[in-house]
Amino acid sequence: MTTGYAATSAARGRYEAWTPARGTEIIADHLAMEGATLPILHAMQETFGYVPQDAVPLIADALNLSRAEVHGTMTFYHDFRHEPAGKHVVKVCVAEACQAAGGHVTSAQVSKALDCAFGETRPDGQVTLEPIYCLGLCSCSPSAMVNGRLIGRLDDEAIEEIAAECRS
Repeated sequence: MTTGYAATSAARGRYEAWTPARGTEIIADHLAMEGATLPILHAMQETFGYVPQDAVPLIADALNLSRAEVHGTMTFYHDFRHEPAGKHVVKVCVAEACQAAGGHVTSAQVSKALDCAFGETRPDGQVTLEPIYCLGLCSCSPSAMVNGRLIGRLDDEAIEEIAAECRS
């Protein structure tokens, strides 16, 4: 489904490139916080667009945790990525209320409009499409989140607007 795109680093330009030095700096900025694991993981993802595998031992050592504990936290929370996200991140709700309001059809339409399968980033780095299990907009379903902005009552027009935004 995702062919014909040239990979570009500019598409992922809103994130910094991973370096151990920058990772160590992020850890140091959050180290004094109680329960620092989640804030560190969030900061890593905010900075790099994902949590680099090479960051796990750094986090574990700094917090006196095992690598398995850090990895377990990362994998328990589905929002943490293991690979860089695209320039635009689109999350479509796949929870029960949205599905009851036609979300399964809407999800397929979004995937087709973006030319991107769920759980993937297009090869050109423009779009990452992810399922999400409830955005809290059940009364406005089906719903989505585009680059952190919530969108309710997804219809053909809203899907086209999402696709246009992701082309920019």
